[in-house]
Amino acid sequence: MTPEDIFVTPQWVKERQGQSGLKIIDGSWYMPAAKRNCAEEFEKVHIPGAVFFDQDEIVDPASSLPHTVPSPEVFAAAVGKLGIKVDDEIVIYETGDLFAAPRVWWLFYIMGARKLHILRGGIAAWQAERFATQSGKATPQPVEFKPSYAPENIVFIEEMVLLAKHRQAHIVDARSAERFTGAVPEPRANVRSGSIPGSVNVPYGSLVEEGAFKPLETMQVIFEAQGVLKDKPVVTSCGSGVTAAVLFLALKLIGYENVRLYDGSWTEWGSVT
Repeated sequence: MTPEDIFVTPQWVKERQGQSGLKIIDGSWYMPAAKRNCAEEFEKVHIPGAVFFDQDEIVDPASSLPHTVPSPEVFAAAVGKLGIKVDDEIVIYETGDLFAAPRVWWLFYIMGARKLHILRGGIAAWQAERFATQSGKATPQPVEFKPSYAPENIVFIEEMVLLAKHRQAHIVDARSAERFTGAVPEPRANVRSGSIPGSVNVPYGSLVEEGAFKPLETMQVIFEAQGVLKDKPVVTSCGSGVTAAVLFLALKLIGYENVRLYDGSWTEWGSVT
């Protein structure tokens, strides 16, 4: 896995538009405080042929936490309705600056898809090239998505408590420094401020540059400066599991092999521990 494998340019997508097996996904999501409706924004403008992946809807319906990973059956049913198969060439983009798209990438990754890409620079880069956009609802033809679920990429609360207690993994938090230290309140109700004991802070934005990642060597230095070496497994966390995927993907690209994502993240830890 290399940055060139993951991040594709608008020209790369444009050249392949209309080809069988290329699927384009708008994976935009914002914190509730932003008061943005990404589904409505998608209907106003999107890349031709794209579908919208709703990160608030394609979740575990039984969980009270935001963005909880759905079962492979729930995921397969939802993305099958979007016209996506597991062996499709999938390009994910967003309206933000590499904030939400990696979470969609990660979900497809743990469900078995491997031809996964992120549009460098998001839809802004597409529009900067003056490539066509369209509006309206997407009308994909439903297909069967056959998942190959890999739950070993996920950490759940019971294990997370043990990992933190016994310092058995590097725990890396993608939130801002102010949220990590507890200097500002958490944006969600009934979630206290602070961080997981023993965790370190690598704000996701410190890794991002022009809608993609900074050079691998730069990211390596950033992680190592926080003591995140390859001597132990790494678990990424954030507020609700979204930007933790930014760290997950960055670490994978650098060459960290044993990386997992704590899906409940601080919303769970800060409300139940």
